[in-house]
Amino acid sequence: MNAPATKAARIPVAAVSGLIADAMGKAGLPADDAAKVAELMLEADLIGADAHGVFRLPQYVQRLKLGSTNPRPNITVERSAPATALVNGDNGMGHLAVSRAAETAVALARECGVAWVGCVMSGHAGAAGVYAALPLKADMIGLYSAVANANHMPLAGGAEPLLGTNPLAIAIPAGEEPPVVLDIATSIVSYGTIKNHRLQNKPLKSDWMVDPKTGEAITDPHKSMEALLLPMAGYKGAGLALTLGLMAGTLNGALFGRDCVDFNAEPDRVTNTGQFVVALDPSRFQPLAHFKAEVDRHSRSLRASKTLPGESVRLPGDRRAQRRADRLAHGLPLAPELLVQLDKLAAEQGIKPLAKR
Repeated sequence: MNAPATKAARIPVAAVSGLIADAMGKAGLPADDAAKVAELMLEADLIGADAHGVFRLPQYVQRLKLGSTNPRPNITVERSAPATALVNGDNGMGHLAVSRAAETAVALARECGVAWVGCVMSGHAGAAGVYAALPLKADMIGLYSAVANANHMPLAGGAEPLLGTNPLAIAIPAGEEPPVVLDIATSIVSYGTIKNHRLQNKPLKSDWMVDPKTGEAITDPHKSMEALLLPMAGYKGAGLALTLGLMAGTLNGALFGRDCVDFNAEPDRVTNTGQFVVALDPSRFQPLAHFKAEVDRHSRSLRASKTLPGESVRLPGDRRAQRRADRLAHGLPLAPELLVQLDKLAAEQGIKPLAKR
């Protein structure tokens, strides 16, 4: 029987950021890189991607200690055409490689209007929406996808885990309204959500995972490692995962399909994760202020539309903006089980635990 969930404690944002940066530094990252990784991991927690922020810290540190992630990568950028480039992450932290890809995409899009930048020899980078949103700072539309770091999902009609939860995120700037930010896994839920449920001993929903031998639903989170994670919308989600994987992985010379290394089960192996960022300058189509005002107008109109009984209309990015404001003001809600793991990590690394920050 699953134990009832315990209420998460609110931890100050600065404390979590400091813990991440110190842990990364102890694991060998230069101070600037450690601070950058902490910034991007913290952003995942701020926007509500709770399975992709500090939740991942013990796993990242383990990989750095084992040498399967390079703490001091020489990240390089090869511009292959006016609007395309390839970032080689030198097997460093994925956060560093993908943020470099976003910076490069924005720079090229300033010249060309649009840019597509791929990543090879990268690693797990956390929440997709964090990277799609980076071009927003330059008033550009951002798009991001990746080959997820383990295969948990079957092809349509299949019984083998040959696809990752390959995410898709799209971010569109607005004026006074929150930007429109869609961040979805191509599975019905992300595998990070499954891991979070397993950590907290929370039951899975009956439409999330199935037994590959019987096709029956798996709701016990501790049986999830032997189960198949279902694609969203059936064959549509599987097809989207397949095509995104080919563009993020195969196109860049990164791993895909049967070649993928399981980030969770094989912590000592290099993942060669494939990812890409696209930046699009809307001012190449119409005046930027007019475009952003039109996004505002549509957002307000759509949000004010009729609702189902007991429901409210929400747009992609609304809850993200609300969570971010709330968590900046009141701290991050971290589950007791996660706090135990983070305290253990702090003790092992000889750094201050969260309670003393």
